[in-house]
Amino acid sequence: MAETMSQDAAQVLFREGAMLLFLDVPPGTEFGIDCNSWHVGANFKGVKMIPPGIHFVYYSAVNADNQVAPRTGFFYNFRQREIVVRKWDRRAEDIKEETVSEEEMERFENNRKEFDRYLGVYPYESYKKWVSLTNHITEGLLLRLQPETAKIYAATQFVSEPSNSQSRREKLANQMEQQTTSSSSEEDILPDMVAKPETKIRFSEIPRQKFPPGATPVEITKYSMDTSYALETMLSTNVSENNLGILGEMEFAFICFLIGQVYDAFEQWKKLVHLLCTCEEALDTYPELFKQLIRVLHFQVGEIPEDFFVDIVSCNNFLTTTLQVFFANLDSSDVDVELRRRGLKFRDHLTHKFKWDFASDPEEYAPVVVE
Repeated sequence: MAETMSQDAAQVLFREGAMLLFLDVPPGTEFGIDCNSWHVGANFKGVKMIPPGIHFVYYSAVNADNQVAPRTGFFYNFRQREIVVRKWDRRAEDIKEETVSEEEMERFENNRKEFDRYLGVYPYESYKKWVSLTNHITEGLLLRLQPETAKIYAATQFVSEPSNSQSRREKLANQMEQQTTSSSSEEDILPDMVAKPETKIRFSEIPRQKFPPGATPVEITKYSMDTSYALETMLSTNVSENNLGILGEMEFAFICFLIGQVYDAFEQWKKLVHLLCTCEEALDTYPELFKQLIRVLHFQVGEIPEDFFVDIVSCNNFLTTTLQVFFANLDSSDVDVELRRRGLKFRDHLTHKFKWDFASDPEEYAPVVVE
């Protein structure tokens, strides 16, 4: 249920909240912050009364035919009473790269009240939901994961591969040879394109090694079903702040795909969900991590549109099958009592809300026996 802002909270945010000035944005541009988005009007200049903390700002250019460009966004950790300024570049249909000068920032500070009537109020009614979806995302995690450009792009940003005279001559010779032997396709004459490295999200690598070096056949069989060794490896190498940082990356990936519309983020989210939910040994080692995992999944599942589950169910039953393994491990292992209680309560909630069946055996996770 949406939470309305009390008069006291409104007064506090009016005095202490941050302000985002988003200047020179063409009318009709899609603009959003956290869980809400709008098409801006001619007088729009930004958002006020933003609660201090981490937020996700995003936008899409809209042309004369009302066609919306792929979404671009950025995370920002707003400070108390901070004014953040971004200016629109009409030619690039994106925010300008240059920073605002100190003199200009001082002018914005002095004229804070004059901007007030041109600023939308932060949608406080969805703030509690936003906090529940980003509880484990920290500024340090953002610095580690976000691209070098600090922008999240829904569409992959490509650049042609660098070439020299020799490589161009070789490519031209190959094309001429192909033309003499077969009909060339359009792709043959296009430049080679690669994703810009500075625009790629720096997700953690999921360990490919599922069992310890020198593992016995019994251990290989065990860890083909139990991903605890892979989780342990990831916690020791990729998650820098604490063991709960992996949940922060899971939340980051979820926001990037649900709001940022980044498909690669959806793939990373699935990998992290699978890694965590198919652990058995680690349930006893990291009970607090898995208690928090249940909380994270509870809020995330509540935000995915119901028709999205249909797609998942038709594609190898990813979510239901993975959660089925998790619940089965909780039910059969000698784990923390409170962890089991929360997990089985979550299972009952999903069964009641979505009519999901967690009773059948998941064939895809049948043991791989090594002789």
